[in-house]
Amino acid sequence: MAKRDYYETIGVSKGASAAEIKKAFRKKAMELHPDRNQDNPNAEAQFKEVNEAYEVLKDEQKKAAYDRFGHAAFENGGGGAGGFRGGHAHGDFSSAFSDVFDDLFGDFMGGGARARGQRASRGSDLRYNLTITLEEAYEGKQATISVPGSVACDTCNGSGAEGGAEPATCPTCSGQGKVRAQQGFFTVERTCPTCGGKGQIIKNPCGACAGAGRLRKDRTLNVNIPAGVETGTRIRLAGEGEAGLRGGPAGDLYIFIEVADHQIFERDGQNLFCRIPVSMTTAALGGEIEAPTLDGGRTRVKVPVGVQSGKQLRLRSKGMPALRGAGSGDLYIELHVETPVNLTSRQKELLAEFEELGSKNNNPESHDFFSKVKSFWDGMTG
Repeated sequence: MAKRDYYETIGVSKGASAAEIKKAFRKKAMELHPDRNQDNPNAEAQFKEVNEAYEVLKDEQKKAAYDRFGHAAFENGGGGAGGFRGGHAHGDFSSAFSDVFDDLFGDFMGGGARARGQRASRGSDLRYNLTITLEEAYEGKQATISVPGSVACDTCNGSGAEGGAEPATCPTCSGQGKVRAQQGFFTVERTCPTCGGKGQIIKNPCGACAGAGRLRKDRTLNVNIPAGVETGTRIRLAGEGEAGLRGGPAGDLYIFIEVADHQIFERDGQNLFCRIPVSMTTAALGGEIEAPTLDGGRTRVKVPVGVQSGKQLRLRSKGMPALRGAGSGDLYIELHVETPVNLTSRQKELLAEFEELGSKNNNPESHDFFSKVKSFWDGMTG
């Protein structure tokens, strides 16, 4: 009986793309799986027919030969698809399904089950918490930090083998990192117990690192802290994390910045706030005060006549610099009118005299408030 056209067997047109062929094959393979068709005695033969067609169409060279010569391209020793020459015998259904299993589920097994072998693994990323002052965040700084971690072993050059020799292919899994066990129609794949999934073994481990290819060692690093950083800023140092296993690439070091509280200034983004007390007489008569700036300077600030507590005066561009950008925030001076304490007898007399000479125009806010309170009480009694 003549063979069916491979495209027809899978259910695609001749011009189908590789992705379309693979999608159609997966669908057909699941539909024709013998476990789903136990009442169909032809299920196994149909399943192998689909697998045979896919073995050809998924390979560019075989597909090109089939498109040109048809089934004749693989007859008389010409290729290896018809009857699974170079691949599987007609009756080797378990081996055929093993390949189907790879194609169907390989993406979920770490990228296909055929050619794995974790010969080297990337080192872990590290985190380092660094606390700096607000002045250092304002100016930026060069910080020297000591990082505990691991470095590549100098004795074996990171290979893990004595004398820097190359690791040997694992004899159990032949370098695949996985071993298979047949269970009925299914092929179960497990991590190789000999090499732990690495695909290689070290016959003579390095005495300095015990075959790991790395050693525990503290390192001293110089870190550039840019001006404008704030709490939560993360700085990444590529390749400064844990050394890789057996020559693998190193991880990264992440430095998390925390800016300590300041005794004078408070920060909100790029803006700074400074609360400055002023005397009652300065607040009443007006005047000038000297305000500090975070860069260590000082500036004269004019206090308006009759200023009240909580009044904010804005000093442009006296705040924090923008992180890796142009410009700076502002500095806000918040005035706090201080009530005098520890008065002498004479000071008390003068204040009493001042109170007697006062009028509602001297304290308009108080007069307005108590007028509202009086109206409130009158309304309650009424």
